[in-house]
Amino acid sequence: MPHQPGTWTREEIAVVDAGAARRSIEGTAIGNFMEAYDFTLFSLVATILAQKFYPGENSGTGNLIATFGTMTAGFVVRPLGGVIFGPLGDRIGRKPVLVVTISLMAVCAAATGVLPVYHTIGLWAPILLTVIRVAQGLSSGGEYAGAMTFIAEHAPDHKRGMMAGFLPVGTLAGFVAGATLVTGLQTALPSADMLAWGWRVPFLLAAPLGLIAVYLRSRIDETPDYEEMHARHEETSARKQFRQTVVEQWKPLLICLGVELAVTDTSYMVSGYVPTYLKKTAGVADTAALVMVLVVLAILTVGVLLVAMLSDRIGVKPLMWTGCGLLIAVSIPAFTLMRFGGTYPAKFGGVLLVGLPMLFLSSLEPAILPALFPTNVRYGAVSIGFNIAVSAFGGTTPLLAESLVAGTGNAMMPAYMLMFAGVIGAVTLIFAPEVAGKPLLGSRPSLHRGSGGTGGKTPGVGAGALPGTGGAGYTQPGPFDDSGGG
Repeated sequence: MPHQPGTWTREEIAVVDAGAARRSIEGTAIGNFMEAYDFTLFSLVATILAQKFYPGENSGTGNLIATFGTMTAGFVVRPLGGVIFGPLGDRIGRKPVLVVTISLMAVCAAATGVLPVYHTIGLWAPILLTVIRVAQGLSSGGEYAGAMTFIAEHAPDHKRGMMAGFLPVGTLAGFVAGATLVTGLQTALPSADMLAWGWRVPFLLAAPLGLIAVYLRSRIDETPDYEEMHARHEETSARKQFRQTVVEQWKPLLICLGVELAVTDTSYMVSGYVPTYLKKTAGVADTAALVMVLVVLAILTVGVLLVAMLSDRIGVKPLMWTGCGLLIAVSIPAFTLMRFGGTYPAKFGGVLLVGLPMLFLSSLEPAILPALFPTNVRYGAVSIGFNIAVSAFGGTTPLLAESLVAGTGNAMMPAYMLMFAGVIGAVTLIFAPEVAGKPLLGSRPSLHRGSGGTGGKTPGVGAGALPGTGGAGYTQPGPFDDSGGG
């Protein structure tokens, strides 16, 4: 049973094995890489897909909106995927569900690369493409939420921010790899070849990447938190599990939705819509637009881990507030530079500005969301809250931004979208707990093996080896207590 607020004895403190922690990072980050890689490919070749899978063989506004609509269909079903895979992960374990989601994700990405086009099979082309995106969305519904849950439950309390930071590193690396590959192909191939077959190559590469991902997932250990819960043999009916996961978690679910609005709107704007905005609205050539976004994502890949590590020292909330504040402050200047910057360096400055809030938000997302929920419902609650937010606010971002720009004639609408997300995120954080350095709800305090002792033994509590403690024990904070334990 969860420990009551009070002091923890040395014997009650969990010790995290370094090897298991390292394998958990490898096994989870590869899934983030795959998901971001696939999303980036679809976004960056959207103008080609608009020509290949829809009538008229053109990339005009109608076909482009239809293409983004197909992508959005995958995000619409993500909450369903979360409802299926999340509670399943709480019932049968985190590891088996994560193996299933990564396998389905790889199959869907590779299937896109062999799909016949409209010229060959007519209306079946967009239908099959939509079916694939829906299946991809179902798998994604259990993927990132599961990865966040898994890494959080393997991480020691005082290093959870740093370890969770490898997940956005995997995500951004997937963005960079996808953008690099598409940019390289567009540079090396004539336009006719890229349109005919070159766009298929990156999708087909998902097959070997998927095999590597499944191998890495097969090597990870089930999380100690789940094993302890499972050992208690607590049978739960589907109705009771729903009540525990949704009804009893209404407050942290609302916090999850508000925080995720800011995170997901920013990341999908940068990776999913800015390349299109640069090409269609700012008049930047295809390759130059991709290079600008690619360089910004590469910079963020390095920076997110540094921010994640910093959160273990100064807290998660101050850094996330910084990201929300930047969304409000820099969005209009960023899109103004992209539109009216007279040179490519000026336009690049706009892309870099709009990516800056992402540095603070994406890096801390996997640290805060799993910490909002107790062990018995963590995978399910994170999956439901996270995927509803991504479905409503993330996957729809390119479609909504393009529709607003086309419908209003106002090219600054994407900036207003980001500012709104920043306001919602900042207000939500007022009600969120500070989670840095604290045990997960329903879990014992945990330390990395050898982090405070010698010979790999659990450090003595009385010796002050626990981060943030100064006495003979460790005080576990309440579910929404901002004091103690850090």
